[in-house]
Amino acid sequence: MPYMLERGLRSELRLDGDEKLARDELRRQIGRLEAELGSLVADAFSRLQLDTGVAAMSGSARVLGLGELEAIRDSLADRISEARTQLRRQDELEARNRELLDRMLASPADFKWVQISRDDIGAPGCGHWHSRPRFGLLGMLMGWWRVRVSSGCPLSGRLAAVER
Repeated sequence: MPYMLERGLRSELRLDGDEKLARDELRRQIGRLEAELGSLVADAFSRLQLDTGVAAMSGSARVLGLGELEAIRDSLADRISEARTQLRRQDELEARNRELLDRMLASPADFKWVQISRDDIGAPGCGHWHSRPRFGLLGMLMGWWRVRVSSGCPLSGRLAAVER
């Protein structure tokens, strides 16, 4: 009889050991996914706002079960997929805007009054390119168009940032 009790105890310990291995593997996967999401957020910084919020599984501190860990892992995988899609769309938009800027620089008269900012092409800082007539109304009537590059952030924007 003691042999049976001992045997039942061992199988119970073995199940706990298997659950511990499963928990460790899920925690490893969650850690890898969190690092990947953090890397995507760093890539998108200042160009795109990505959702990185994590919903709490419960209101109190406790050890999460396997099902809850799997739910967190799956949620992270979904967020990473959405973040990659948003980044891909943003990259495509910025590439189209860079192509538009190249065409605008080559032929300013074809893009009258078009303005492209540095944000539109994914470049840091302030500034923009604006297709405008060379000598105001006379240049507009004569067809003398040029692309004017702004010098950067306006002074009023800098003062507003300092006052805050």
